[in-house]
Amino acid sequence: MVAVAARYDSEIMDIATIIGLIMGAGLILASIAMGGGGLGPFIDVPSGMIVFGGAIAASLINFPLKANLGAFAVVLKAFLFKLPSAQDTIAQFKKFAEVVRKDGLLALEDQASQVSDDYMKRGLESLISGVAAEDVARSLETELGYIEQRHATGKKIIDAAGAAAPAFGMIGTLIGLVQMLRSLDDPSQIGGGMAVALLTTLYGALVANVVCIPIAGKLETRNAEESMIRELMICGITLLGEGESPRVVEEKLLSFLAPKTRKAVAKG
Repeated sequence: MVAVAARYDSEIMDIATIIGLIMGAGLILASIAMGGGGLGPFIDVPSGMIVFGGAIAASLINFPLKANLGAFAVVLKAFLFKLPSAQDTIAQFKKFAEVVRKDGLLALEDQASQVSDDYMKRGLESLISGVAAEDVARSLETELGYIEQRHATGKKIIDAAGAAAPAFGMIGTLIGLVQMLRSLDDPSQIGGGMAVALLTTLYGALVANVVCIPIAGKLETRNAEESMIRELMICGITLLGEGESPRVVEEKLLSFLAPKTRKAVAKG
């Protein structure tokens, strides 16, 4: 139990997200370096202001300030996640079922105090205090609905920024073209106009396709994983309240896993 709880307490870095971002940035920088000329020609402050500032402005217009500030915590889930594994959770509920079968629900009090996952701990404490299993499950499902809603809002904000970045890149391109066309009689001004025209499009494409769209996809995956674990916990708590045997608890909870994983856990 202690070993499982220790795993719950630590946040795990999502290496795939880090590798993906580094690889994407590395390939782009390598292609720039191979073309010669260095990074200097690809750095333009007005272009960055238009794209990054425009994407943030669009998010602020689309969503309330509180939702925008909360999006930062949601985005962190693409890099850090704190979620118990399904296998450990099933093993834990099987052990709880053994305790309940032997000594009753009240005997779970010491076990529940060692659970580090707040969602699961609240459900167990409600069950131990005498709340009906159906009511506990209903309360946890309501909480899960709001968790999913917050995650969906965070993903929508990232999606909105990803959609706005290329659009503002195009706006920057039009601004640069207007500046260039107004300065055709002065060759020294043409280069600056062309830089804004081209680099804003590049920045918009990079922000959307290297950052926003991939992170939004990872957030959707994380939400699905967390929802599955929470549903598994709700099912486990309900089965404990109904007094099911440890074998039945394990079999029903294993149905949440893929067949290959289910067989490996059963053998273990």
